Amino acid sequence: MTTIRITDLGKRYGSTTALDTLDLTIGRGVTGLLGPNGAGKTTLLRCLGTAQAPDTGRIEVFGLDPAVAADRTTLRRRLGYLPQNPGLYPNFTAAALLDYVAVLKEMTDTRQRRAEVRRVLDEVGLSDRARTRVRKLSGGMRQRLGLAQALLGSPDLLILDEPTVGLDPEQRMLFRALISRLGESRTVLLSTHQTEDVAALCERVIVLREGRAIFDGTPRELATLADGQVWLSADPPAGATMYWRTADGDYRTLGAPPPDGVAVRPSIEDGYLTLLGPEAAAAIR
Repeated sequence: MTTIRITDLGKRYGSTTALDTLDLTIGRGVTGLLGPNGAGKTTLLRCLGTAQAPDTGRIEVFGLDPAVAADRTTLRRRLGYLPQNPGLYPNFTAAALLDYVAVLKEMTDTRQRRAEVRRVLDEVGLSDRARTRVRKLSGGMRQRLGLAQALLGSPDLLILDEPTVGLDPEQRMLFRALISRLGESRTVLLSTHQTEDVAALCERVIVLREGRAIFDGTPRELATLADGQVWLSADPPAGATMYWRTADGDYRTLGAPPPDGVAVRPSIEDGYLTLLGPEAAAAIR
């Protein structure tokens, strides 16, 4: 079942094209968005989250058109949105902030609203910080609080922009467990620079570049783009542009084989770097 249908979507900021006649359909499950900085990921999520309108094209979410005021209001009741830089009022306590957002989401019954605040705090592991002011929370805790506000009301669509920024390994593991569980019954769209999050969570991955989708498939299909192009060698490869020294002291090369190279299985990151080509090489030099 299709949740999101995007047709010829376009968005410009002055002379910069953020989205360029983008066409996508997205259904239930966890879909990851990858792409270099400036690829259009955040712009796309902002348009889907009704935070801004596209210049051209059409969006349908649950058959609703965000360009229509009544549809936009209905859609907002069914989605949870975590922006890249959530504005969290620093003087509110964690519980008070969530209660305030719950009121904005039209949860009018006080008892039910407080129960919902307790539920989402527990979901993100912040129950013991309910009375702590936002300004005193760590960066990772603030990120989890931002996720908690997106979860209020058990939305049918979750839109998450860089949700694992600032999370330590334990928090990242808990986040992955939560999102994978949520993706079983609803649509989750997350933008990330962490290819390991995509490998762990996403049944589908879309790669954007310059506002266009240049890949749409499974994480495994993305990894196979680098089949036969990933090598391990004892010595640094002369003339190679994409290689790095591993923790074991070997050199991992993406591209032409070094003289003593041994072929290894590619990762999602290898496939992603292969897809981006020279742009990726310039980024890691």
